[in-house]
Amino acid sequence: MGDAKFDLSWIDFTVVALYFVAIIAHGVYVSRKLEGGSEGYFLAGRTLPWYLIGFSLFASNMSGSSFVGLMGGSYANGVAIFNYEWTAAFVLILFAIFILPSYLRAKIATVPEFLEFRYDVRSRRAFSLFTILAIMFIDTAGALYAGGLVISNVTEYLNIWTAVALLALVAGLYTILGGLSAVVVTDTVQAVLLIVGAAALFWIGLDEVGGWSELFTGIEDSKRHLILPASDDFLPWTGLWGVVLLGFYYWTINQFVVQRTLGAKDLREGQVGALFAGFLKLPNLFLMILPGLIALKLYPELETPDLAFPTLAFELMPVGIRGLIMAALIAAIMSSLDSALNSASTLVVKDFVQPLKPDVSEVRMVALGRIVTGIVMVFGAVYSPFIGSFESLFSYFQSSLSYIVPTIVVVYILGLFVPWLNGTGAFWTIVAGLAIGIPLFLLKEVTGVWEAVGLPEIHYTVMSSIMMMLGIVLHFGLSAATRTERREQEDIDKLVWSRGEFARTFTQLEAPLWHNRVLWAGLLSAALIGFIVWFW
Repeated sequence: MGDAKFDLSWIDFTVVALYFVAIIAHGVYVSRKLEGGSEGYFLAGRTLPWYLIGFSLFASNMSGSSFVGLMGGSYANGVAIFNYEWTAAFVLILFAIFILPSYLRAKIATVPEFLEFRYDVRSRRAFSLFTILAIMFIDTAGALYAGGLVISNVTEYLNIWTAVALLALVAGLYTILGGLSAVVVTDTVQAVLLIVGAAALFWIGLDEVGGWSELFTGIEDSKRHLILPASDDFLPWTGLWGVVLLGFYYWTINQFVVQRTLGAKDLREGQVGALFAGFLKLPNLFLMILPGLIALKLYPELETPDLAFPTLAFELMPVGIRGLIMAALIAAIMSSLDSALNSASTLVVKDFVQPLKPDVSEVRMVALGRIVTGIVMVFGAVYSPFIGSFESLFSYFQSSLSYIVPTIVVVYILGLFVPWLNGTGAFWTIVAGLAIGIPLFLLKEVTGVWEAVGLPEIHYTVMSSIMMMLGIVLHFGLSAATRTERREQEDIDKLVWSRGEFARTFTQLEAPLWHNRVLWAGLLSAALIGFIVWFW
């Protein structure tokens, strides 16, 4: 199956080609209207409304770890993979209520910049450098690999290398031209397209297996439940907190995702946008996860789980609709790719170039941002085919992050709630987390040395919780040992969570109804509980 080619007609290719032309044309259009210097390019002039923020957050996330990764994950492991989706909605509620207000009060352009305001410049540079590397090795490369895998399987004219190069070129072009404004508008179109395409795939696939009543017939019991035993290899219940930690990294401190909320028109638009994205995550059960079970029933002998999506799409869908599905996949990959490219350029310019050369012109900053976008694009295209050595795309994303981000999450979250924690504690906690986490990941998940020397088997999501505990001990311990290191308390008070602002926001009814943050948060929480109970 890995060498199989899925046939596309000229109609399908026309649909895909028109899509490519349209998004590049939009990038050219936005570049001509671009105003506001570097802030206009990197943060869309801080004018984004809630619906663009919500759709863009959703679309940026729906790439390598979604169409290909989530369907492949559910094909191999069942609905337990939905834990990664509902926990995302849970984290987005907490982000909107507790974290985004501090970010917008600080008027930051990058998430690492918040660390400088809250702690010191060392923490900012250390995390920014890590984020740039993560964007290159994980986000950009992962998105390109997912697209290259599918595109190289639907046409005999492109192998995985040339498919990756084509994707990188198109996404790079409109991101270089239009900045965040081009990214969020394109993301919104792409989000709608991928929802429609995935819904069509689910509907036709469900009909093919005999309807809802037949969907779970013959599927082994372990693949029908969200909560799995502690001994489970894929996602034991003891690892659920580790999944939440990954969600905190992804949705609250990852520049790749958070950047569109930093461009919000005001706090309310940003909060409603984040909560709206949470709502969009829940239907992924039907759009991304149950289709994996449909593929398992129809094609139980696939060579690799990551082929579940392309097999479903090109075996079941009629001519023309295949082109729509293909365009939806490309949309998903482009959304993740454009966000990664734009955020990498923002980090380099705002965290390194501007602080070192404060007199650099706005025009020069935008030009440098475009150059960085091009460099990251080329690097991702060269590195991405090597991801194929991992068992599945999803395991590549999740296991690599589980070892290295928990200590960074600790530094951010504790910094928002514990005012006396200081820069020395923050910096050395980040450095120690990377110095311990990266070798651990290589020893345990890549080389197999951990198992070879007889060390106990610990799931990577549980390892995530262990790394978090290490981070808490380090941050509190080092900060306590250097309590003489003081910042102006007034500066800190502006950045930590404000009980007063929370009370003002969430104890009053707001109009119009679709801007009511209390209503959004309440409905999302109720929907979340409903989904968990349904598949418990």
